[in-house]
Amino acid sequence: MASPSRFAPFVFLLLVIRSTARPLYPLPGKGNHGSRQPLQTFRPYNIAHRGSNGELPEETHQAYMRAIEEGADFIETDILSSKDGVLVCFHDVILDDTTNVANYKEFADRKRTYEVQGVNTTGYFIVDFTLKELKSLRVNQRFSFRDQQFNGKFQIITFEEFITIALDAPRVVGIYPEIKNPVLINQYVKWSGGKKFEDKFVETLHKFGYKGSYLSKNWLKQPVFIQSFAPTSLLYISNQTDLPKVFLIDDVDIPTQDTNQSYWEITSDTYLDYIKQYVLGIGPWKDTLVPVINNYAMTPSDLVSRAHARNLQVHPYTYRNENKYLHFNYSQDPYKEYDYWINNIGVDGLFTDFTGSLHNFQEWTAPNHHDNTASKLLHEIALLASPYE
Repeated sequence: MASPSRFAPFVFLLLVIRSTARPLYPLPGKGNHGSRQPLQTFRPYNIAHRGSNGELPEETHQAYMRAIEEGADFIETDILSSKDGVLVCFHDVILDDTTNVANYKEFADRKRTYEVQGVNTTGYFIVDFTLKELKSLRVNQRFSFRDQQFNGKFQIITFEEFITIALDAPRVVGIYPEIKNPVLINQYVKWSGGKKFEDKFVETLHKFGYKGSYLSKNWLKQPVFIQSFAPTSLLYISNQTDLPKVFLIDDVDIPTQDTNQSYWEITSDTYLDYIKQYVLGIGPWKDTLVPVINNYAMTPSDLVSRAHARNLQVHPYTYRNENKYLHFNYSQDPYKEYDYWINNIGVDGLFTDFTGSLHNFQEWTAPNHHDNTASKLLHEIALLASPYE
């Protein structure tokens, strides 16, 4: 047998590579001998909010691919419609803030003022552009304090293109689309046969084989959560699909966009008893679950416990790594925030702009993680040393 000094350089090289590359654990789907690793359901879901948009411009093909690489369980998107009725992935009803539309002279006369959720809004509305025109635009990073080097490089994608990204992933990756601003879309976009925005949304899911109730065989094969701030949209599609639905809840001073109900009404026991007949869970803004005063997170409300008592899941939004979003309680540490929400509040899923960070936290804190990674490392060292024996 060769002396240890013969293979010491290889051990050192392995340690250097491992310490500078990806963490010591495999991402979901790796090492599965060719079969697609199923969706994990044993811990809170890692929901890639608009893709890995902390790193790349939101709702783009590239942002979703990055999120999948980083370990997302679900990729999340907002669904709107073009003027010619094609469903697209985009968050705002206006194009102004996250595209370069203002640079196009041919679109200078497209600026309009429409009422959106009771407020007069002026801008370049997505419903005034055909898909071809939308495809000619390029997406920009929303926040100035995030990486700007990819501005103007990526296209807007369609709902169907978004679905294909998930279905083509090397492991099972769920989708989490939102029926976005249905009141506005149904007002300005018309489909043949009297169909509505919600009809086209569900038709697209059916076209790609999405079906089944939560945790059913069909659902586990192609997981999806349907979300909306509009309760009437969720009730409407409940007659068309048994796919799980999540009712999104905005800030305490913002009424529902279609029924004009207050936050206090839709989070009451009476309303939770009603809505649980149609939805699997709720998706509240996290600062309503744990109120914030002077950037300090205060005593949590009882909404999570009341939801759980009714078998409703809770998927709060949005977790972000930047200091301006991390309350002082968390010492500017996103892992400390994740720990609090998962282990103290007990949420069932988290919408995050930084998919990799949440994945890292959950892997590093998984039971027996350290034992497993040490064993894998020793195994790899042994494989490197074996030729010298």
